[in-house]
Amino acid sequence: MTISLPKPWDVFVVGGGPAGLATAIAARHHGLSVLLADGAVPPVDKPCGEGLMPDGVEALRHLGISVPEGESYPFHGIRFVNGSTKAEAEFPRGTAYGIRRTNLHRLMTERADASGVRFLWQSAVTGLHPEGALVAGELVRARWVVGADGTSSRVRDWAQLSPRNLAARRSKDFRFAFRRHYRVAPWAQAMELHWGDRSQVYVTPVSHEAVCVVSISSDQKVRLEDALVDFPELAGRLEHAEYASNERGAVTITERFRDVYRGCTALVGDASGGIDAITGEGLCLSFRQAALLGECLAVGDLARYQRGHRALSRRPVLMSRLMLFMAHHNRLRNRTMQVFQSSPRSFAGMLAMHVGEGTTRRHISHGIALGWQLMTV
Repeated sequence: MTISLPKPWDVFVVGGGPAGLATAIAARHHGLSVLLADGAVPPVDKPCGEGLMPDGVEALRHLGISVPEGESYPFHGIRFVNGSTKAEAEFPRGTAYGIRRTNLHRLMTERADASGVRFLWQSAVTGLHPEGALVAGELVRARWVVGADGTSSRVRDWAQLSPRNLAARRSKDFRFAFRRHYRVAPWAQAMELHWGDRSQVYVTPVSHEAVCVVSISSDQKVRLEDALVDFPELAGRLEHAEYASNERGAVTITERFRDVYRGCTALVGDASGGIDAITGEGLCLSFRQAALLGECLAVGDLARYQRGHRALSRRPVLMSRLMLFMAHHNRLRNRTMQVFQSSPRSFAGMLAMHVGEGTTRRHISHGIALGWQLMTV
């Protein structure tokens, strides 16, 4: 393959998922020339919960992408279900949308194309080079290279940004998600998260006639049908529904890296660290990282990107760890759910913190109030 151009590209993006597309669009907004390469053919699917929280919808809007109602399903809050205990709250502002991953990828690809991004689909990136990167062994000259190639990022390894003990840490932190769509009308104007002793299952409405159901467990042998056995009410709703897709699996992990750039190479999205899928915030975090990276590439300041990346990740990582702590400690989860059910304001405060609404002082106040209620239940 030969890329014939009078000058190098400003930005070469490795990975054509949402994080890579968002970065490409953001870089074009700042007038940079962008080439994106991926080994797949669009639209690219990936197992995920397919929910865009209000902050994710807003981040997309800043990239010039609107979510069409005909290809999505609006919902207005979150519902936690723990056995017979339930808690529900609406988002402080904005609307969330359930949208099939293939629809989202197509919308983002179309926006990137309209912005002037050039694509190399079905193209294997085989390494980095002092002047850019190698595609099928051929040099693509670029000022900046962005690794948006996911959890098992090869760009991260090539740039020597992976910590030495990464494999050991992942072996105990990996969780396994399985997704399937069911042809059934949504029964709630909320995304549901069902808590169980060995797994969590969340349900996102993605159209007027389909829902996306995802199970997450630390045990890779617990597939979706196995998980549903622990949730008889939910299983009953899905019992006679037709499958609208095949079951697909993926790995989810919460991890942070000390460095997200080296020299002229930067990481974004899951390649730069991840949060557990239980939060539903992975896409939004990727979009915000991409917007920041676009700005920093334009001014040539990746040190600023690293500082901003750390700040953007702080709240989602905290929420991920809190929710995983609930998942792993049944007694605490049961007590917390009792408080949420009896005190809707407590659950609404938690949801506001989850989606980044409200002040730090207010979140601390809610945390203290929740702690007091847990001690007195």
